[in-house]
Amino acid sequence: MTEPERRRPFFFRPLFVNTVLILLLLAGVGGWFALDFIGRYEKKAAEFDLSKLDSVESASVIYDRYGQVFGKLFIQNREQVSLDQISPYLIEAVIAEEDNRFYEHSGVDFYGMFRALLKNTKAGRIRQGASTVTQQLARNVFDLRDRTYDRKILEVFLAMRIERSVPKNKIMELYLNRVYFGGGLYGAEAASKGYFGKPAKDLSVGEAAMLAALLKSPNNLSPWHNLEAATLERDFVLNRMVEEHKISQQTAEGAKRQPLQVQPKSGVVSQSYAIDLIRQQVQGEIGLESITSQGYRIYTTLDPVLQKTAEESLRRELTKVEEQPEYQHQTYAEYTNFLKTWKNTHAAPESPPVPEYLQGAVVAVDNRTGGLLALVGGRDFSQSEYDRAFQSKRPAGTAFTPLVFTAALEKGVFPGSLFEDAPLDNRQVMIGGTTGILGEWGVERADNQYEGPLPMRRVFALSKNAATVRVGVEAGLDSVLKLAKKAGIQDDLRPYPATFLGSSDVALADLVTSYMMFPGSGSRPERLMLVVKIETQDGQEIYHAEPQRVKVIEPGVAFEMHSFLTEVMQTGTASNARQEFGLRQFPAAGKTGTAYNFTDVWFVGYDSEVTCGVWAGFDKPQTIRRGAFSNQIALPVWTEIMNASLATQPPRELGRPIDLKRVEVCLDTGLPASPKCMLTSVADPWLPPRKGTFFEFSTAKQLPNETCWLHGDDTRSFVRTLRSQDAPRATNATDPAQSTPVLVRGPTVIGDDPYQSIKPRPKEPPQFAQTSKADWTPAPRALPVDKAQPEVRRAAPVGPLDRQQKPPPVDLPTPPPVDLNEDPTNL
Repeated sequence: MTEPERRRPFFFRPLFVNTVLILLLLAGVGGWFALDFIGRYEKKAAEFDLSKLDSVESASVIYDRYGQVFGKLFIQNREQVSLDQISPYLIEAVIAEEDNRFYEHSGVDFYGMFRALLKNTKAGRIRQGASTVTQQLARNVFDLRDRTYDRKILEVFLAMRIERSVPKNKIMELYLNRVYFGGGLYGAEAASKGYFGKPAKDLSVGEAAMLAALLKSPNNLSPWHNLEAATLERDFVLNRMVEEHKISQQTAEGAKRQPLQVQPKSGVVSQSYAIDLIRQQVQGEIGLESITSQGYRIYTTLDPVLQKTAEESLRRELTKVEEQPEYQHQTYAEYTNFLKTWKNTHAAPESPPVPEYLQGAVVAVDNRTGGLLALVGGRDFSQSEYDRAFQSKRPAGTAFTPLVFTAALEKGVFPGSLFEDAPLDNRQVMIGGTTGILGEWGVERADNQYEGPLPMRRVFALSKNAATVRVGVEAGLDSVLKLAKKAGIQDDLRPYPATFLGSSDVALADLVTSYMMFPGSGSRPERLMLVVKIETQDGQEIYHAEPQRVKVIEPGVAFEMHSFLTEVMQTGTASNARQEFGLRQFPAAGKTGTAYNFTDVWFVGYDSEVTCGVWAGFDKPQTIRRGAFSNQIALPVWTEIMNASLATQPPRELGRPIDLKRVEVCLDTGLPASPKCMLTSVADPWLPPRKGTFFEFSTAKQLPNETCWLHGDDTRSFVRTLRSQDAPRATNATDPAQSTPVLVRGPTVIGDDPYQSIKPRPKEPPQFAQTSKADWTPAPRALPVDKAQPEVRRAAPVGPLDRQQKPPPVDLPTPPPVDLNEDPTNL
């Protein structure tokens, strides 16, 4: 009997063996593919440079003179800080909301992915993300934005590589410094300051929960756009923090009861005339690329109060000019409305037409350091980036004349000298032509008239142009040009006498610089500066400004011109500053300037602490309007800025140099007065005596050696005798009959007959006159004369002279003897 065949074990059976072989083959193939897959993505992940994790583009922060943030220079508005400078509440809130197993996984949380899938399915919407903090960091740093499986897989491998190379706390620090929180704010520090006005280390638990909630949808959940949605998401994050045992339920409920309060969207901007100039100055030190990415701390001299006052005041005063019926140009409002329409109908790369409305500029400077306190280069930087404070060059009119008078005083002209305010041969100045009589170019008052000899001080205070030219001739054109260059006028001025009246183009910043020598006792800062110090993020100082001063004139001359400029504010062309515009009571000095045909208006003035200049006009020169004087447009802007400076920079009286003497001067001769000058005037010796002197300051070099020669012991007799005799008179330099009359190209001042040579003064004041009808006194009119032709008698012809004939004798009586002791008034 044969034994039954033993059954082989199942694992020897062909089916099992084949199955196992197939499975092993498949496993091998799968393993090979898996290894290839892993190797390929690990190789891809290895291609990324992990050093870029630390390369965070941080905004460079601009600080004002008081250490407060004024603006930023950035590609992305970010401030990088270390993890210990971030509130622990924010770290816990981000972990609870974004990655609750952050300190447990190795870059990828597979359990978290499964849990998020379940919770999101249950909620019916996405409430939790599946990406870890490390994955989000990899995505942000290396710009893995494609929504593909390949990108997602690469992100996983890159995250695991980062976890193997970077500590957990460093990963959290890099993440919180880079992530976007909405509103143009990158990183926890910028977000904390932007939303709550405080550093990230000072965030409360509720504020931290709101910032963590923003990470899900920064723009849609922004409290600036949807406060209610932001509040709901904050409360959700607080609940998550309770679930993850980060905070207690009591703490969460207390935070929920607090209303969500965020500050208004910050006025800290990256674009303005001041910030653009900072960008240019810093560029010379560290380079433009690093300015916007390396997070420098830039400390400046800007005063935020003066800056805001300057911008608002200039905008308001120019709007007033545009609202006047005589203004016939484009307005700011018209261009703004046009620009809105234009942007809707044109493609982005195309540039809109440049604005043509009335522009202005302001420069305010610290007298001691030359630091810019306020800078306005135009009415709207977004519409025109052209900086009219530094780049524009325009004729300054009589705002330039302080340099002319300073050159004369520096040369040794006595400050009490008299200068003739009378018509001047235009060949001396060549304004509007080369022949004829000089008109009053760029007058500062509507009722301007010639007044004869005037003291130098009054010539300056009243902007008497013909007399100013005579002062300039006395000083010498070369002296004026050299002084202007030394005072800070960088551009070459026209080498013609017309420069005496400010016909040469200058920049507002340069003119302000030149005025600083008057409150500076003859010296000025070497240059205007805006940046004081630059530091790196870790506090290392890489730049520090060291202000230097340049001596321009002697202290005595500086004080003399200061007294002249003070006179302008008291009795001159800017005397309306206090009564009309509210200039407060403090020692102030300055000068108006109105260019020919009212194209440009200026005012530059100062106190002991601040010098400020204001300009208004068009980019393409044209008349603002008839009667647009600087003391009605530029002066009120200057007044408001200077008033605002008093709170932080109270002025003082400028001290008079010891070697400067106070001299009494005769009003009739401009020489040091004699005792008789005090109660005498030769203007009309038959009138009652009046005080005929005034006081001036003088240096020893300027003081004349002689005193008044006019007033003797018997002045009235001397004057009457002088009038009864044939005194020598000056002869004309040229034959008037051979002079070609001037060909006027346009009106030089208001009206067709500014000097009333054709028409008498009108019965009523003109619209721009600073007086009422009740106070207006018309000039007397000429009386009509008899039009009958008078009889003209002609000489009769005479015959030839008979030289042989003797002339008839003339018998004259002998005169009586003259008694020399007799009173001459009885002769």
